[in-house]
Amino acid sequence: MPKRGQLRVLLGAAPGVGKTFTMLEEGRRLIGEEKDVVIGIVETHGRAATAAMTAGIPAVPRTLVEHRGVTLEEMDLAAVLGRAPQIALVDELAHTNAPGSKNEKRWQDVEELLAAGIDVVSTLNIQHIESLNDVVEQITGVPQRETVPDSFLRGAEQIEVVDLAPQALRDRLSGGFVYPAERIDAALSNYFRLGNLTALRELALIWLADEVDQALKGYRKDHGIDRTWEARERVVVALTGGPEGETLLRRGARIAARSAGGELIAVHITSQDGLRTGNPATLAEQRALVEKLNGTYHQVIGDDVPTALVEFARSVNATQLVLGASRRGRVTAAFTGPGIGATVVRESGDIDVHMVNHAAAGSRFTLPPLTGALTRKRRILGFVVAFLGGPALTTLLSLFRSEDSITTDVLSYQLLVVVVALVGGIWPALFAAVLSGITLDFLFIEPLYTIHIHQPHHLLSLVLYVVIASLVSFIVDRAARTTRAARRSAAESELIQTIAGSVLRGDNALQALIDRTREAFQLPGVRLVKAEDVLATSGEPLPDNQHTSIRITEDTTLELCGPDLAASEQRLLAVVTAQLAAALDHQDLEQTAKQIEPIAASDRVRGALLTALSHDLRRPLAAAAAAVGGLKAAGPTLARSDKQELLDTADESLAALAALVADLLDVSRLQAGVLTIADIPTDPAETIAPALDELHLGPTDVTLALSHGDALAHADPVLLQRVLVNLLTNAHRYSPAGVPVHVSTSTFGDRLEIRIIDRGPGIPPEKLDDIFLPFQRLGDTDNTTGLGLGLALSRGFVEAMHGTLTPEDTPGGGLTMVISLPTTHTSQEQP
Repeated sequence: MPKRGQLRVLLGAAPGVGKTFTMLEEGRRLIGEEKDVVIGIVETHGRAATAAMTAGIPAVPRTLVEHRGVTLEEMDLAAVLGRAPQIALVDELAHTNAPGSKNEKRWQDVEELLAAGIDVVSTLNIQHIESLNDVVEQITGVPQRETVPDSFLRGAEQIEVVDLAPQALRDRLSGGFVYPAERIDAALSNYFRLGNLTALRELALIWLADEVDQALKGYRKDHGIDRTWEARERVVVALTGGPEGETLLRRGARIAARSAGGELIAVHITSQDGLRTGNPATLAEQRALVEKLNGTYHQVIGDDVPTALVEFARSVNATQLVLGASRRGRVTAAFTGPGIGATVVRESGDIDVHMVNHAAAGSRFTLPPLTGALTRKRRILGFVVAFLGGPALTTLLSLFRSEDSITTDVLSYQLLVVVVALVGGIWPALFAAVLSGITLDFLFIEPLYTIHIHQPHHLLSLVLYVVIASLVSFIVDRAARTTRAARRSAAESELIQTIAGSVLRGDNALQALIDRTREAFQLPGVRLVKAEDVLATSGEPLPDNQHTSIRITEDTTLELCGPDLAASEQRLLAVVTAQLAAALDHQDLEQTAKQIEPIAASDRVRGALLTALSHDLRRPLAAAAAAVGGLKAAGPTLARSDKQELLDTADESLAALAALVADLLDVSRLQAGVLTIADIPTDPAETIAPALDELHLGPTDVTLALSHGDALAHADPVLLQRVLVNLLTNAHRYSPAGVPVHVSTSTFGDRLEIRIIDRGPGIPPEKLDDIFLPFQRLGDTDNTTGLGLGLALSRGFVEAMHGTLTPEDTPGGGLTMVISLPTTHTSQEQP
């Protein structure tokens, strides 16, 4: 088999940034290096500069495919394979081939070329990457049906961003270098908005940076490299929930800003048993600050805070760690040993650690913190206090020993027993009690230097020491357990607050829940599966039969990859699963709401018609009544011309009244459920022409630029014609004499747009919403311009057809009304 060819992809944020031009430029360079280069297919879209670049590059003739009576040109895959060049230039990687072609998609053609050992240089826009499809739709409002799988794209040897500043791209578009003149206004007002282009540009750069980052991680994993590579600064700030957090975050942000592409990552470590000293309100404020600083916030549960912090930093490939100086005093530190900061410094390896001083550092003396139901570390510490405190106290008391000091000596040793009980619990306290009793008898009670209980009350003293130690230890242990339960509940509440905050800020509810679940329990991977479809996933891919499944609903399960969760974690997991169930219910309700949208559309039509009829019935009825009344009152004395004028007035008014009554009958049928809106493929040209005929508008009144190709709109032809009649009437009425109205059509994504453009006085921005109120006319003074159904009724009809009616300013003055309807087919790729 031949060696597989290499794929190079030129990635752009939007059409027109110069991908095809760059590809042809690269083809010329390779020919200059005596490489065998051919053009498999290039789409110039009528751009003269691009077409000029094809000169001098051999091209394989295209194949012709007949579809619906239209001849389409596609790349001749068999001819390119037969030609077997070293390098093939193949434009528009995401293109959908014409029906009847060997492969459905062009990227599949490219796959065959690569398998045959042919190198390929291709082009792609960011909106055509499968994983970014929904993100681009949120930005632009345009769904993309033509996509390339991420797995195929990641297999490319080279991916290069062809970049152009958003305003420069808009200038290029305005100059006619991207689209024909009739499509410029629509493109600038929709897909090519400055905000859209900026967001798409950022998305392209971030996607490529992430791909480079994944490639770097893969390389390090394949070569067993554990140390951090400082490709870019990633600064992790450890938050405890204390007041020093704001200082740490701002310091971390400054460190990240010193290098291009630096990232700020904040993390709060909650101990496995739920204990922490953080203030939830303070953490919420600090999380908001993280977002203002363009950072990300994470919450992690770990048994050992320093270890969990270092492991998290390594998992995100951090280069810097920012911690606050310890709030413990020197005395406390002497008893409890090195703190979190010292441990992190020791375990951080090649991650730089910044210890930031703050106002609360070492500011007060505290006893060793009560961190739960007496861990092994605390018990050992209790024995250490007993071993060191006993001799120290004995030495001190010996210096001031007298016959009258025995009471002070006894109370001092009793205090030592209480302190040991507070620190280490019952076993260290019992040890201290026995040791202090022996010491008292040996050094302070006659006869000295012997262990002999001569008096019964001496034995009673020793028993009292043991009882006191036991009682104090019991109280300490019970208080610690109560504190543990309370703080565990607080930790669970904080996690739920974190999840709810992610959802309320607009994050995807299911994805936010899955991400926080993985972080909270430190699992390698988590995913939510419904039937056989993966609804959301986070972390590493889950191996088959090596995960724990938890049923959420009848057909939905949560799958956890990693060790079994402890019993103390199951309750928190139950809360998360309840949140997941609620999110799934909410998702189902949204889908149900979408299903009843047609009913709401019919209601909008009914409301618009009733509003129109309530206004317009009065005028023709009054005119007809007045005309008939005039005829009756004048009798035979009325002049023939006057009689004819009254008859004409009555005839016109009654005809208009008949039309309105017909509308009323339609409303009655709609209310009865027997009149529905037709939703059929409609050619807008077939509704524009009758509308112009009805208004008797000719070439001097209206100019047409219909460039929608063979695209058809989902619409009701009758309703669409009535909307066009109303909009054309308004546009012709307000256009200056001798200046025709311009009507254009174009396709944009899966939408077909009809634009009615006039050069009249336009509408002030503050009045744009008012024009859709029933029967609002410019200046609201013209009541002689015919019946009409008003813009309110027009918008109601368009929205009922799942479309939109939007007013825009005409460049140079005037008003442009844009009808946007869903399409059934487009013959060419749209951005």
